[in-house]
Formats: sequence, C-alpha cells, structure tokens
Amino acid sequence: MRNSSSKFAKKKILIYGFAKSGLATLKFLKKIKSEIYCWDDNSFVRKSIKKKYLLNFKKKLTNDFIDFIVVSPGINIRNCYLKNFLAKNRAKIITDLDIFYNFNKNSQIISVTGTNGKSTTCKLLEAVFKKAGHKTHLVGNIGEPILSLKKLNKKAVIIVEVSSYQLEYTQHFKSNHAVILNISPDHMERHKTMTNYINAKIKILKFQSSKDHSYLNLNNKFTKKIIDNYKKKQFFSKLHKVDKYKVKKIFKKIKNKYLLSQNNLENISFVLKIASNYRIRLNLVLQVLNKFKGLPHRQERLLLNDEIICINDSKATNFESSSQSLKSYQNIFWIVGGLPKKGDKFFLNKLKKNIIKAYIIGKSTIFFKKQLRKRVNLVVVNNLKNAFLKVIKDLKQIKNLNSSTKNKYTILFSPAAASFDQFTNFEDRGKKFKELVYRARSSIY
Repeated sequence: MRNSSSKFAKKKILIYGFAKSGLATLKFLKKIKSEIYCWDDNSFVRKSIKKKYLLNFKKKLTNDFIDFIVVSPGINIRNCYLKNFLAKNRAKIITDLDIFYNFNKNSQIISVTGTNGKSTTCKLLEAVFKKAGHKTHLVGNIGEPILSLKKLNKKAVIIVEVSSYQLEYTQHFKSNHAVILNISPDHMERHKTMTNYINAKIKILKFQSSKDHSYLNLNNKFTKKIIDNYKKKQFFSKLHKVDKYKVKKIFKKIKNKYLLSQNNLENISFVLKIASNYRIRLNLVLQVLNKFKGLPHRQERLLLNDEIICINDSKATNFESSSQSLKSYQNIFWIVGGLPKKGDKFFLNKLKKNIIKAYIIGKSTIFFKKQLRKRVNLVVVNNLKNAFLKVIKDLKQIKNLNSSTKNKYTILFSPAAASFDQFTNFEDRGKKFKELVYRARSSIY
C-alpha cells in the first residue's frame, strides 16, 4: 500500500452497494482505519453486512456526517433508496477506482472502456503482456474488484475493464493508457441520452496528463467526434487514432478463426497499438493472437457437424454487438430476443443477405417483430429451447430439398438484448444454448 497519508484514511465513508466491489472496498478501508458505514437496497444482501458497519438511518444520515460515498457500479443514484441523500451530497460521491488511484499513483494502468469488446480486448492485452514478461493484473468488470489487489509490484501492469457506470461517478481516476474502443447506443435506461452516455465514457480521458496516452477508434462515428473535438474538450494526453484498415497486412498473419470477425479485428487493432507503444515485438503479439481461445459467450464457436457451426454470442446485448456476428457469417439461422436496450435500432440493409431466417424469443416479441419484419424471414418462438428445435427442423427440411448441395450453415445465438426476462444473466443464457448444442450433436441427422 502506497501513499498512506491518503485523503481517505481515517475518514467517515459510506459504501453504497455491497456486492463484490463493495465488499472489497470495505476490506481495503478497514486497513487504513476509516470509519465505515455500509448500505445496500437489497434486504437479502443487507443481512450479510455486519451490524457494526450497517448504516443506522436514525442516528447517522445527515449531510455533514459523511466525508465520502463510495458508490458501486450497479447503483443508479437517481433511482435508489438513498437518492435524496445522494443528490444533496453529489460532490462526495466517488468510486473504488478513485480510492485505488489515490494509493497507487505511480502504477502502470491501462484502462479499457467501450460499448462492445471490452472483455476480449482486456484478455488479449493480459495475454500479450504476460507473454512479454510483465507482471500483469486484470481487474474491473471482467475480473476481481480493483481494491482486491495486494502487494503490487512497482513495475506491474494493471489492466482495468471500466464501464460507463463506474466512469460516471469517478472523480480522480487516471490511467497511463486509456482506451475507448467504440460507442453505440447502450444503457439508455440509466443514462437517458447519448450525450450523457458519451460524457460518462470520456471521463476515462479527463484526468490524464501530457505524459499519458489515449486511444480512440477512427472508424466509429461517436469516437470520431471525440477525436474531432479533442482539443476543445481540453484533453491533454497523447492521442492515438486507431484505424483497423491500416493494419490489414497484419490481419493476414492471424490464423485464429475466432479472431477474424469484424469486431475482433477492431479489438486487435487497439492491442497492436498499445503493444507497440510498450515496445512489445509484433511476432510475440502474433503468437498470442494465434493461440487465443476467446471468452465464453462471445462469438464462441461450437461445431454441430461438418456442415453446421453454432455461435454462442449470448454476451451480445445490443444490435451493434450482434451486427458484428451477422457481418462475419453466412447462411445464418439467427436466434434473437430478450429485453431490448432502450433506443436500440436494427440496421439490416447490408446484413439481411446473410440471414436465412430469424427466430424471436423472449417477452418483447413486438419490439423485435417491428425491427425485423419486411427485412428478414422470421418466426416468433416462446423460448430458446423451442427456437433451437425449430432451427434444427428447418435445417433438416432445407437439407432434404437440397440433398446434392454441400452448403455450410450457421446457427447464431446473438440475442441483441438483455437476458433478465427469461435468464439469470447472459452467462446463464449462453450455458443453456451450449447445452442444447451438445444434446443435438448426438441426434442430428
């Protein structure tokens, strides 16, 4: 632990939200002898908070009693139990990222945000830096909370996956290398407008100095606007414009099929640029890329037989993410649906040629029918299991009609929606799809 004279030591701090990051924050603050109070809106979660830390409203909830409020990413300060108190004390709200940075200002930090591709990019970076001999830690949305890190080596590289929810509340957090992969409409139910969403994302750049580096996507219309207004926004870090079309020659050296989808080529472009700035040899990066197995539920390839490949893309919770899979495959039987993101729109004109049929699942069928009708052939199915069985049935009919042809087909499970209408989360949803594929392997044809 460094900088023990931190502004957070021995202060009165409220931790709001007691999931993984909240618990890690409590453990950290105990070490610096802060006076800690905890709260979670969920009564079940509150039972896990020790009585000595549980916030007592009658005695404690006054505007001048708390020095800082550490808000967990899942807390929407405009729609929560303590929203009035938070509104009056907005300036005191911070995140675990701020606390970590205050104690580790000399650490090498690479932070990655964006609407899509964050986790894959972070895992690629972790693999590259480890291969290059760097002590590497991966934290944030993808791994352990950042305050769970212990006994950091001064030369360690800390890779942080950062969401707009975290960035919205951060007050101090700064990274040596800050990445915005892409931006498309997402989380509108929380941020309300694209302006608010973009403003949350660009806070990753706000506290950087001229010694730091920022990386922005030249091929994304929203990040391109940030590039165009970079100086007006008074960002001071060295700007690197990332253009995937300028590294096409390198892409030809990648034999890993998983990484050859359009969105992964975009992710790789950022990895190449960052690795270059750390003087990591290209041959070493290519070794890592060609051995990378990918992450579960992100364009995860599952072979059904010699003619049919199944893609588990359960992590795709908006159309922009699903569109990357739709670009990358042909003869697609597309299983889609769930809880749509507010403001999401489907642009299928250039993609519909790849889609044989769409199978709509979930409780928002009206939304998906409106987005897909007159563009692609579609059918509404109650749930994932029935959709998969319907796909198999349709495939058998096609094969019977075209028995002499040897076309390749893709069963794409890319919901373009959140999972909470029928599943616990996207992982649960993806596991259910994989189970269906495994069962079908022994029975198809």
